[in-house]
Amino acid sequence: MSKIAHYDIIRSPVVTEKSTLASEFSQVVFDVAIDATKPDIKAAVENLFSVKVKAVNTQVRKGKVKRFRGVVGRRKDVKKAVVTLEAGQTIDIATGV
Repeated sequence: MSKIAHYDIIRSPVVTEKSTLASEFSQVVFDVAIDATKPDIKAAVENLFSVKVKAVNTQVRKGKVKRFRGVVGRRKDVKKAVVTLEAGQTIDIATGV
């Protein structure tokens, strides 16, 4: 396991229409640190929210190339984690940590 603190692994919850629909299946979506591994994410969610995690799926969204006033820039890569909880477990992301 890495030496990253749990608050540094879980950056923020993702609140979109798709992630809200996933909550019906005991899934929660988080933006996580780009170098976080699945075991790190599982341990962080279990410790921060006091729940039991069944599975963790991750995906990296590559940053877009954007222009602002003729200057070319690039957005950062973002790693998302879809955390599936055990049956009966819930996380209320509206309350925060």
